[in-house]
Amino acid sequence: MNEKEYSKYVEGRAKKSPILKNCAFAFLIGGTICTLGQGFFHLYTFLGMDELDARTLVSVTLIFITTLLTGFGVFDNIARFAGAGTLVPITGFANAVASEAIDSKSEGFIPGVGAKIFTIAGPVILYGTFFGAIYGVIYYFITLIWG
Repeated sequence: MNEKEYSKYVEGRAKKSPILKNCAFAFLIGGTICTLGQGFFHLYTFLGMDELDARTLVSVTLIFITTLLTGFGVFDNIARFAGAGTLVPITGFANAVASEAIDSKSEGFIPGVGAKIFTIAGPVILYGTFFGAIYGVIYYFITLIWG
């Protein structure tokens, strides 16, 4: 069997994905996560925090909740149901880091957790920083030209 025949065989056997259903669940769960974050923001400002501190605490709260749910194995079940909806950047990133830490815990804190905690998140940090810097340089020169 050559590569073309194998690809055709795999396509015929692969389970078809219900795209509209998956998009709806992703939208609903992602929107729920964002709404939850907005609710925390309103709660923190209601309790007397200024907006900057409240925004920071919302991020910390969402990271904490995601990490806690990941540790208890709940976040993975939510992700199976919601798909890409859980990839709202802060929760997806927290889940990726926490999952790696949990998976490599048995190897020890230094060679396991310390070495592998950013296995998935590392490329995101690297390329996010790299392309953010490129964007910044382009933006700088565009503002110099068109002021």
